[in-house]
Amino acid sequence: MSDRLKKRVQVRADQLKKDLHRHNHQYYILDDPEISDAEYDRMMQELMELESAWPRLSTPDSPTRRVGSPPLDKFETVLHSLPMLSLDNGFNDTEIIEFDSRIKRFLKTDKPIRYTAEPKLDGIAVEVVYREGVFEIASTRGDGIHGEVITANVKTIRTVPMILQQPKGLSIPSVLEARGEVYIDKEKFESLNQYRLQNQQPAFANPRNAAAGSLRQLDSKITAGRPLDIFFYGIGMTSEPALTSHSETLQRFEQLGLRVNPLIRTQIDLQQTLDFYHELDKTRHDLLYEIDGMVIKVDDLDVQRALGEKTRSPRWAIAYKFKAVQETTRVIDIEVQVGRTGALTPVAHLAPANVGGVTVSRATLHNEDEIQKKDVRIGDTVLIQRAGDVIPEVVKVIKSKRTGQERPFVMPLHCPVCGATVLRIEGEAAQRCTNASCPAQVKASIKHFASKGAFDIEGLGSKLIGQLVDKKHLCSYADLFFLDQQTLEKLERMGPKSVKNLMSAIESSKTVQLNRFIYGLGIRHVGENVANLLAHDFQSMEKLENAPENELARIEGIGPIIAKSIRGFLAQEENRKTIDRLFQGGVIVPIKSDESEKAFKETVFVLTGSMASMTRSRAKDLIINAGGRVSNSVSRKTDYLVAGKSPGSKLRQAEKLGIQIVDEVQFESMINQN
Repeated sequence: MSDRLKKRVQVRADQLKKDLHRHNHQYYILDDPEISDAEYDRMMQELMELESAWPRLSTPDSPTRRVGSPPLDKFETVLHSLPMLSLDNGFNDTEIIEFDSRIKRFLKTDKPIRYTAEPKLDGIAVEVVYREGVFEIASTRGDGIHGEVITANVKTIRTVPMILQQPKGLSIPSVLEARGEVYIDKEKFESLNQYRLQNQQPAFANPRNAAAGSLRQLDSKITAGRPLDIFFYGIGMTSEPALTSHSETLQRFEQLGLRVNPLIRTQIDLQQTLDFYHELDKTRHDLLYEIDGMVIKVDDLDVQRALGEKTRSPRWAIAYKFKAVQETTRVIDIEVQVGRTGALTPVAHLAPANVGGVTVSRATLHNEDEIQKKDVRIGDTVLIQRAGDVIPEVVKVIKSKRTGQERPFVMPLHCPVCGATVLRIEGEAAQRCTNASCPAQVKASIKHFASKGAFDIEGLGSKLIGQLVDKKHLCSYADLFFLDQQTLEKLERMGPKSVKNLMSAIESSKTVQLNRFIYGLGIRHVGENVANLLAHDFQSMEKLENAPENELARIEGIGPIIAKSIRGFLAQEENRKTIDRLFQGGVIVPIKSDESEKAFKETVFVLTGSMASMTRSRAKDLIINAGGRVSNSVSRKTDYLVAGKSPGSKLRQAEKLGIQIVDEVQFESMINQN
């Protein structure tokens, strides 16, 4: 090919890309197309042919990249520059008024607070990173600190620009992390389900499930065939010149070509915010998409920074959820499930009912007292509800619908899984299976043992645990460390790669910090915080196992009830044998050296902001392993504040109190030295 022809092809490809990006913006963002669909398709086809003939023309920002990329083996993970925090919920005007009052008390002001109020879409939160105005990477919210990389899938969403628009008189930021909600609108969802049913595929339960499933496809060509959409609502890290308000941020998004919900109200006072909520509540069923409430944010960014964050949520924002969606249905049967601690929980099997866009066929009845209080019988017509996305529950019985054929339910005297005697301890509502080897308890305890806060064994899901227990390969969580490759290969859906990955995950989990070890044992009333306290005070399982009940009860934050539960668990010979078997299986709990104990004994750390080199959970483990304590709040008892990126109000509080502040590098150095 001559240089002249190469140049002509390059110029034509560049022009097609530029024009297609502009027409995408006109069509999907502005809803004001300048050309026909047929003309757009011809331009796209021409560009695809050019890129096929000359692959070097296919750049990452090309509009052709929306059609999907080769399938992935798995999703990579990425650390969010700033945590994607969850929100506290409010369910009535009084709680929102109290939210406003808390802000004023915190700021020590009587001046009215201005808010931005946004419809809360029932979708999936994502972060899209633009560098020099070009789409670079996209990820899920994940656990708020780390997300899964779903770049190829998000590129298929037409309303996500591949290149940011150049506003007149303004520059494009060199870095912009835009956060948004991916969703599927109601009409397109119905069409998608009709198509699936016509092709002998199961229908999706609701738009949110469809969106979530579409974003987590390893083959982005499948995602490209799903009608995903997005509204952008927030910002992470950015090189943008200082913005003063959230409303200004949203305005800037629109200038850059990022789609913003047109219903958002900005710079409104508390009463206007409440009025907007009630307006949305009345009209939400008329919207093209599902919303489950309204997000209220303090508009002034300086005020946001002053308010800072709590452990998992910002103080400057709240989700005002719509009232519980209720529906009537019939109780077909009541069965009893057995949990990790042996508690028997009655569950109602219902005639399927659509509650807020979700098909509900089961609802919790909590315990025997709850059944008797509500007088729930098999065959009853009942009112059920989903509030705040919790497990559906039976609100009340519609007794006027009774026919006389309804049957009272009686809690069993024996465990429905293993047949052991059921015991109800005085003062407790729950009845419990007395057999610690009950398969239902074993499955639940293994699931807890493998969870992230405990041994964190990736790939060990409920179905696999069920198989292993049912086939008698696992009788307790200690048996996990005696599994072999041959056993796993005989299980359903366990190919060589899955077996290798699971064996590797089990092996990696063998070295575990004492607090995680204690939490993984599944002792009743012992959550992660209590496990941290026990690890700090006893520093070895041997010391903890031999500690008398009164010594346990003296620990601040534990008390007599938890102490009795711990002592009772550790006094049982079967539990001690299980702990011994863990060590026989190769589990190692690193013992702190005398030097590290002296260095950080009784030293109180507070963590704030995000850290690039480790998760907050990992940082806590390091502190505890070095003999220190971790607190959630800054006080005069705090020795060190570890400040990562975007530290928030804890930093200012530490400065006021004269607390020593260390950054991430200094923190790592302290830990490594001691």
